[in-house]
Amino acid sequence: MKHLRLFWKKEMVLCISGICAILTMFIVPPDGEYLGYIDLRVLCLLLSLMAVVAGAQGCGVFRWMTWGLLKRTHSGRLLGVVLVLLPFFSSMLVTNDVALLVFVPFTLGLLTGLDCRRAMIPMLVLQTIAANLGSMATPVGNPQNLFLYATYELSAGAFFAVTLPLTAVSLVALAVSALPVLPKNLPELELQPEMIDTPRKLAVYGLLFVLCLLTVFRVVPYGITVAVVLLGLVVMDRKLLRELDYGLLVTFVCFFVVSGNLGRVEGIRTALQSLLARNTLLTAVGSSQVISNVPAAVLLAGFTDQWQPLLEGVNIGGLGTPIASLASLITLKQYLRFKEAKGGKFLLVFLSANVLGLLLLLAFAALT
Repeated sequence: MKHLRLFWKKEMVLCISGICAILTMFIVPPDGEYLGYIDLRVLCLLLSLMAVVAGAQGCGVFRWMTWGLLKRTHSGRLLGVVLVLLPFFSSMLVTNDVALLVFVPFTLGLLTGLDCRRAMIPMLVLQTIAANLGSMATPVGNPQNLFLYATYELSAGAFFAVTLPLTAVSLVALAVSALPVLPKNLPELELQPEMIDTPRKLAVYGLLFVLCLLTVFRVVPYGITVAVVLLGLVVMDRKLLRELDYGLLVTFVCFFVVSGNLGRVEGIRTALQSLLARNTLLTAVGSSQVISNVPAAVLLAGFTDQWQPLLEGVNIGGLGTPIASLASLITLKQYLRFKEAKGGKFLLVFLSANVLGLLLLLAFAALT
């Protein structure tokens, strides 16, 4: 039972998605149409990107980049902006959850060393929002973007026309919000120099990431890419094959089953289509608050061809509740490990800032 509880705590979304998939199987018994639910291209791209990002992270590239930026930062105001924009821009390439896994522990240690504990909660909240909003800028920034980009066969121009205006507004709002978080004058930063551990290996991962991007933009077939990436891991970092987040892939499979089965139930299909027809944007945002934005994208995509408000909704919908974007739970878990953590205060600041951001971006999306 202890192992089951630990697994549930670690893989809650996977467990819930599995239960939902099993329940829908009682409504629509397994048959030959189930194979048509699974989007193999999306799963292969997710696996390839996870492998490449994990490999690059192991080379120390993020620690090196952070050190290079912070050693040139002397003003407390500027440092606050840099700490927020680091996860904002890095999440565009390495996903929001990876960005938070890298920068949240670093920020906790840095602010403790600078004796800026009072700024810890607002800074971590802004970093979390930054990672969730920065990741919406690119098809590879988060799983829901990758799924929608592939499902609707979007062009790069169509995708960026939707996401970049929202990203630009987010960038300005985050930079302004970060300015007053840290005091203007800080003690001199004492950072240990960071080096890239294996430059040649990092160069290979860089090439593999370019290959992944070419596959996202449909230049290279996904079968070739996943084979090359997995072969690269076998040769360079075989142990990483055991550390990849296979739970995310299984979660996607479960939600493919849920979405496919619900789409075959006339009453549910009619209800979802009715909600989406009234307001796709608000339906996507509302669904994200309850089941998080990745499952919301997978579920709703099967019931509407209005990809633009759906794309906006599941990305804006990453703001709001802690489960709206599951990457937000990474920050919460990391902060609660801090011995002086104040969980109630963190949630209050988190919800306040997220609601403000959500309303701002909803208003912008409605006016454009």
